[in-house]
Amino acid sequence: MTAETNTGTIEATGSCCSSTASCHGDGATEAAQSGTTTVYLVKGMTCGHCEGAVSEEISAIDGVTSVEAVAATGRVTVVSAAPLDEAAVRAAVDEAGYELAGRA
Repeated sequence: MTAETNTGTIEATGSCCSSTASCHGDGATEAAQSGTTTVYLVKGMTCGHCEGAVSEEISAIDGVTSVEAVAATGRVTVVSAAPLDEAAVRAAVDEAGYELAGRA
């Protein structure tokens, strides 16, 4: 059995996430979003599964256009067409199995 090594050059095209090597988009998508951005603190998230569960529940609230949950910081950034009722966000976070500590 033989092994081959690729010694070609690697093009600098950014990461697999975007052309700017950012996993958070290329800026154009973010700039296209409009509305209200609110950052919440959620207790109990420890991993990507937690982030997904919280994001999924909050995304189901009417008017929500974007959710980004970060387990390491407990921050959940929500973009919505209009300000959200905090009770609705609290209920969504509770449904996911976590605790809304309030706004960041």
